[in-house]
Amino acid sequence: METDPMEKDRMEKDLSRATSTLKLIGFALLAVAITTLAGGIWAGLLITNLQTAPAVPWSVPAMALLLWLAWSYLGGKGWPRSTSEARRHYLRANPKPVRVYLWASIAGGLAVIALAGYWIALFQLVKMPPNAFSDVSAYPRFTVGLMILMGSLVAPLMEEAAFRGYFQVALEHQLRAPLAIAISSLIFALAHGPTQGFLWPKLLFYFLVGVTFGAIAYLTNSILPAIPVHFVGLLIFFTLIWPQDAARPLLANAGTESWFWIHVAQSVVFTILAICAFRRLARASIQDTLSQATLAHSDLSRF
Repeated sequence: METDPMEKDRMEKDLSRATSTLKLIGFALLAVAITTLAGGIWAGLLITNLQTAPAVPWSVPAMALLLWLAWSYLGGKGWPRSTSEARRHYLRANPKPVRVYLWASIAGGLAVIALAGYWIALFQLVKMPPNAFSDVSAYPRFTVGLMILMGSLVAPLMEEAAFRGYFQVALEHQLRAPLAIAISSLIFALAHGPTQGFLWPKLLFYFLVGVTFGAIAYLTNSILPAIPVHFVGLLIFFTLIWPQDAARPLLANAGTESWFWIHVAQSVVFTILAICAFRRLARASIQDTLSQATLAHSDLSRF
């Protein structure tokens, strides 16, 4: 009995959709695995270092070496060679001109200031556990400082590679950019749940973080411009924002006060400024793309 051509075409489309969905699920799991593994290794090295030889921050160069090896492999180096080009493509670590880095830093920096305001305001609106850190006053400041710097570097490198690189690139192959960024940011937010808590303000915050860096990656077609912004932003939160969480008054108990409205205004104003800067970043990226196309055409015309 012959299969109806229309029915056969429908079955092939269903199979293609199922395969595509499974592929995206695989990339999502890979992104979560990369960041979880990197964070777990760094936590293990840090704890062991502080327990055994706190005066010698050996965990920092050890983690730096592991990050270099991971970045190299994700970028196409190592075995198997048959997947090198695919790994390089999905990492999306494409160098960009200074102008693109500049506007990415401006847009991302303005967004980080807005995100800081959102975090503080949400923390005063909703009761939730602070992002508390262990008391490190008994350890050498040099060691603690290096460990904070490394902690601020691990997440930007691995999260950008995993979520804005591998996962979002796979999503962009099959979906429109806004939806790809939204899905990538949603999984990124949920991935923070086990350590940050599955409270809606924190999930919303990390979703907006994902949107910020996902937009930079898409507009520039590279994860590199977002890494310095991610690093500086995380460093600011580690040193200035999160240590103050426990002391923030809950509005339900203390009532509204001027600083709350200042942070609300900070969020709104810097969100608007960030959107304007992202539009400039988009134009700079388009100009870069056109320049590269013109240069490539010029090179071809020589032959």
